[in-house]
Amino acid sequence: MKFESQLLKGVAPAVVLEILSRGKMYGYELSDAIEKRSGDILSLGKGTLYPLLYNLEAKKLVAGNWEETDSGRKRRYYSITGKGKTELARQKEQLYNLQQGLNLVFGFGGLATV
Repeated sequence: MKFESQLLKGVAPAVVLEILSRGKMYGYELSDAIEKRSGDILSLGKGTLYPLLYNLEAKKLVAGNWEETDSGRKRRYYSITGKGKTELARQKEQLYNLQQGLNLVFGFGGLATV
């Protein structure tokens, strides 16, 4: 099941920051990691991912650096910044509270754990 783009748009920054908190990645690698980590439920295409990365970089939540690969090709690797880690913690708390509220409203049962 894929999520509607508007629903995913709200959580996409937190998802990207969470994946980058595990280590630096280039765009395609990041997109692939999001799909795998979410069991193919979440997907960010190029048209969504790169503008989001540029926005996160402008806010200094991620840093992008060009690196040359073994084959001589250059790739832009993104990593989370200290400010990004702080923002991720804030967003995770908000998502946790949202999940608790949704569980109660929809009667999904027990409260989620972080």
